[in-house]
Amino acid sequence: MYDIIVIGGGPAGLTAALYALRADKSVLVLEKAAFGGQITYSPRVENIPGQAAISGNDFAAALVDQVIELGAELEPAEVTAIRDGGDVKTVVTDDGEYEAKAVIIAAGAKHRRLGLENEENLIGNGISFCAVCDGAFYQGKTVGVVGGGNSALQEALLLCGLAKKVIMVQNLPYLTGEKRLQDSVAQAENIEVMLGTVVTGYKGNGKLEGIITESESGERKELPLDGLFIAIGLEPQNSAFENVISLDGYGYAASDESCLTKTAGVFVAGDCRTKKIRQVTTAASDGAVAALAACDYIDGR
Repeated sequence: MYDIIVIGGGPAGLTAALYALRADKSVLVLEKAAFGGQITYSPRVENIPGQAAISGNDFAAALVDQVIELGAELEPAEVTAIRDGGDVKTVVTDDGEYEAKAVIIAAGAKHRRLGLENEENLIGNGISFCAVCDGAFYQGKTVGVVGGGNSALQEALLLCGLAKKVIMVQNLPYLTGEKRLQDSVAQAENIEVMLGTVVTGYKGNGKLEGIITESESGERKELPLDGLFIAIGLEPQNSAFENVISLDGYGYAASDESCLTKTAGVFVAGDCRTKKIRQVTTAASDGAVAALAACDYIDGR
């Protein structure tokens, strides 16, 4: 029996664990992928207070070390359900069941797909979501980046130092990322930007060979590519928790800044929650709020 089980080992979940541990609560953190969350894929982070620049992996590692030193237990497991037993919550995973007095859901979000035919088969066979992880495979080759926001711009800028050519495909007639990043992309000689264009299909059987695009005017093209990086945002990982939390129309946990849910003793934090701004700082803020709310719930029973 734990005081608090945290589902998700990203900045929100690890900050929640930190605050709960400092309140003398026993904490178990469950994470189905890599502890540290999506930020581990960022080669350089410049918007964390007190850090002029730090790699996402180093930042995540420091968070993990901090909570372990305070006594947190970390287990790699995928949560498949939560059973609400009133004073006792049972968290069901693919590796057993755990009980706690309170649960904090900080499950984050995963990379959004285009949803095209044969996509899942090509992921890992030419389609990727992380230039930091896979960019080195495309040294001197031609790659594509789908998207026009900050993530896509950062991916393109990282890849342009490795690949021979980078082709950005953005469905809108303009880029949506920060002007500073847009300016850097415009200055890169080997980045081509295709605006008002959508990817309608993939070429290749077993391995990506290229993409099919269509412009706003209806012009269709086949672009040969060695690799494609999809950077069109994230989608929440909340389907396993629908019985204990309410979801909005996009699948995010319908909760405000209080991080409360419809179920007493169940709280939400981070990118899985309905919110306007999703940044590492707002995720950490949610983690603190959710942990303190969970501690008040436990102490007030």
